[in-house]
Amino acid sequence: MTRPGKTLAIYLMSGKDTPELARAAVDGGADIVELGFPFSDPLADGPVIRRAAERALAEGMRTRACLDCLAQTRELLGETPLIPMTYASLLEAYGWERFADDARAAGATSLIVADLPAGDHAELRRVQLVAPTSTDERIRAAAEQTDGWLYLVTVTGTTGARGDVSPALARLVERARALTDVPLYAGFGISTPDQARAVSELADGVVVGSRAVEAAEEGPGALREYVSSLRGALDAASV
Repeated sequence: MTRPGKTLAIYLMSGKDTPELARAAVDGGADIVELGFPFSDPLADGPVIRRAAERALAEGMRTRACLDCLAQTRELLGETPLIPMTYASLLEAYGWERFADDARAAGATSLIVADLPAGDHAELRRVQLVAPTSTDERIRAAAEQTDGWLYLVTVTGTTGARGDVSPALARLVERARALTDVPLYAGFGISTPDQARAVSELADGVVVGSRAVEAAEEGPGALREYVSSLRGALDAASV
């Protein structure tokens, strides 16, 4: 369950240490944990997450191992929403219905498939993504089909830390608010507490990936401290 105020989602790449890292993120104040299932050609991912995916694949993190990681994380985190995030080719290879069933059995709350547009495989309940380049028609369709909240991609490009909050976000939020009442969580390019606070003044929640993955590389303590800094910024913005 998410707490009152702004929602904080933290992305981590699946691996042998991920369950403990996920617990550290939640201890630091994360409301949702996204678990990356590595893919060899991640078009939306910047260099940090690409490297993390390469390490995970070298570690043997194929789909079944990632589902096992999800199940282990669920055992540690109780009711915290856990959302696998991956690409359509992985589901195509594994089997769409089989993946949905196995992910649910392992404890997934929902799914994110970064390159699967709204309308494709509509039977697969998932969080939908929209971007500044999305048409109003696309935003409306994504909002109608999304599972719980709408993921706003703040930039046109790949994941990764940036110096400033995307100037396109405010207009994207404005357009989405006019088309839907579902919660809007913004991600891509958000890395500092100040950026998280600025984004939370526009959106209902914040998703942090690349910088969280970097912090996770330093261990659970560093990740907990980093997430706590984001949590403090969001809570201050909610006052």
